[in-house]
Amino acid sequence: MIQVRSPSWNYVHAVADGYGTESIKAAAGQAAYDMMKYYDGNQTGRIPGNLPDPYYWWECGAMFGSLLDYYYYTGDDQYNELVTEGLLFQVGPSNDYMTPNQTKTTGNDDQGFWGMSAMSAAEQKFPNPPEDKPQWLALAQAVFNTQALRWDTQFCGGGLRWQVFTFNTGYDYKNTISNGVFFNLAARLAKYTGNQTYADWAEKAWDWTADVGLMSPEYHFFDGAHTTLNCNDTNRQQWTYNAGVYLLGAANMYNFTDGSDKWRGRIDNIFNQTSMFYSPNPPNVMVEVACEPYGTCNTDNFSFKAYLARWMAATTKMAPYTYDRIMEKIRASAAAAALQCSGGASGTLCGIKWSDGAKYDGTTGVGQQMSALEVIQSLLISRVAAPVTEKTGGTSKGDPSAGSGGTFDPTLPQDTIQKRDRVGAGLLTTLVLVSGFGSAWWMIS
Repeated sequence: MIQVRSPSWNYVHAVADGYGTESIKAAAGQAAYDMMKYYDGNQTGRIPGNLPDPYYWWECGAMFGSLLDYYYYTGDDQYNELVTEGLLFQVGPSNDYMTPNQTKTTGNDDQGFWGMSAMSAAEQKFPNPPEDKPQWLALAQAVFNTQALRWDTQFCGGGLRWQVFTFNTGYDYKNTISNGVFFNLAARLAKYTGNQTYADWAEKAWDWTADVGLMSPEYHFFDGAHTTLNCNDTNRQQWTYNAGVYLLGAANMYNFTDGSDKWRGRIDNIFNQTSMFYSPNPPNVMVEVACEPYGTCNTDNFSFKAYLARWMAATTKMAPYTYDRIMEKIRASAAAAALQCSGGASGTLCGIKWSDGAKYDGTTGVGQQMSALEVIQSLLISRVAAPVTEKTGGTSKGDPSAGSGGTFDPTLPQDTIQKRDRVGAGLLTTLVLVSGFGSAWWMIS
């Protein structure tokens, strides 16, 4: 059994001493420790890479992403063995994060979160797996390849469906996060490998998102739409992680294109629209506006602010000109999150209503801890090296045809790729995910 050790720290110290490096590391250590109390995959008889109910499989992959960031920011390696074990245990028989025991819950977004964690491991030079195991870059490429083969032009002119399998509710839904994760991964693979075809796929995914209306001309990112209505029924809920996943993808494309005006404009427009996700009082404190003010956030929603914080901080490395504006938000949100981490018998458990300050909101969970962890450790972004690439010190080994049985290579021209067999369309499921918040201010009519 892999053991973890507890730090002894009061979050308030991290705020009181003006964000000193050691104080931030200690506060992040406390958040990580309390988060890992929910994980039992390192216990005898349990499954590595799984969280207990009520958490879905994808959130464990996302949680490992936070622990990768934790090592990247702090150098504390106490979770590294646990992370490696979990990331490798869940790869599935084809080493592409398509695990047979998760078919009832496997969406493209679920698989994609695991792929993005593998991508982060490559970018951050996280210790490589043993040579006889799948490697981080190859795993990210495998996820990309399986999803590129699922690009569905039969309905809505392209895009990925939410669910992978026809028998799952939501197969008839094309959601923004699945397509955003694919865009994000393509952009980061382009940056890491220098391969133009990944960039071409990123452009294709971006253009489709805009053309189908999941991104408005004003850069609002909506939730999704149904294939049964040719994506003409856009669900206009807006979540922090949709903006965040496209922000970092755009930042990688900006960097890949040597600072093109097109991608700089897209970064700026996305970031400007994230203003809707911050409280006016106290200013610049992150809020999950679709559910947090109403007390309706579910288990998944509690974690979404973690990803916006993660991807905002990473954006400053790919587009350094954004640093001052982004860190204004991160600093205010981190200070508020630290004050909110005052719950439970330990007085260190984190709530999600950061705008309430030290008035603990009474909620606990992996998502609350992860969100606090990411925003607090993001304060260290200027004190760590930029993500590596194959040309700047990256050591993770890739496999361009990973996850496709050796029959698919993204370096082929796209017209060749498009001749590949695609996932067959099955019986469409009933309409799902119709929002009940049609009149809320954060939904654009």
